[in-house]
Amino acid sequence: MISIRQISEKDIDLCYELDSNTISLWSKKQWAKEFKKEGINVFGLLVSNLIIGLCVFHVVVDEAQINYFVVNQKFRKKGYGSLLMNHIIKKCEKLNINKLLLEVSQKNVIAEKFYFRFNFFTVGVRRNYYKDGSDALLKEKKLIRK
Repeated sequence: MISIRQISEKDIDLCYELDSNTISLWSKKQWAKEFKKEGINVFGLLVSNLIIGLCVFHVVVDEAQINYFVVNQKFRKKGYGSLLMNHIIKKCEKLNINKLLLEVSQKNVIAEKFYFRFNFFTVGVRRNYYKDGSDALLKEKKLIRK
């Protein structure tokens, strides 16, 4: 069974485990800090109670920034990422968010194509942003308010 649910601070270990097995973006301490921020929303994509995807977004007034988005490697290219992104977009529309923002490495062509399918467009570049020297592409999607 597939479900998407809000993830709470008690699930930090599961978030850290998925992160460690995918993009290794945050330490356990960073995950704990993220959950303490005001306006943070964490959603998990579950298949039979196993978290296979995560999205962390931060709401500030009428904008939301996606800080983290991942689907377990074994479950990619099967529509799970699209399912999670559609859920996040609908959630943001219900929250009266005007635009959804994120950043992605210019080298991550697969992610860039994925975001393009959801009408995220490049609105800026942060030069040499990542440790490997690659640029961060700043993406934005305008939302329809409900």
